[in-house]
Amino acid sequence: MSLLSSNIIPGNHGRVFGTNAKEDSDLEAIQKSILAIDGIIEVAINTHVFPREITVYSDKIISIEEVEKKVKSVGFHAIPKEV
Repeated sequence: MSLLSSNIIPGNHGRVFGTNAKEDSDLEAIQKSILAIDGIIEVAINTHVFPREITVYSDKIISIEEVEKKVKSVGFHAIPKEV
């Protein structure tokens, strides 16, 4: 795996994840848990598509695995979209 495919790179593009959460309260819980990761500066939720998408922005390199674990701790899944 390359640096781009296994990490969230700092910048204004972010990394998009698909999630199986549907309710707004569930998406907010996911957002809150991801924001607890050191280096995450913003989590944007797109509810206009299915499956729902979460875009994660960071100010340092964060592993995708770390984000996936945080989302699983809330009871849902986060699948990274292709770069």
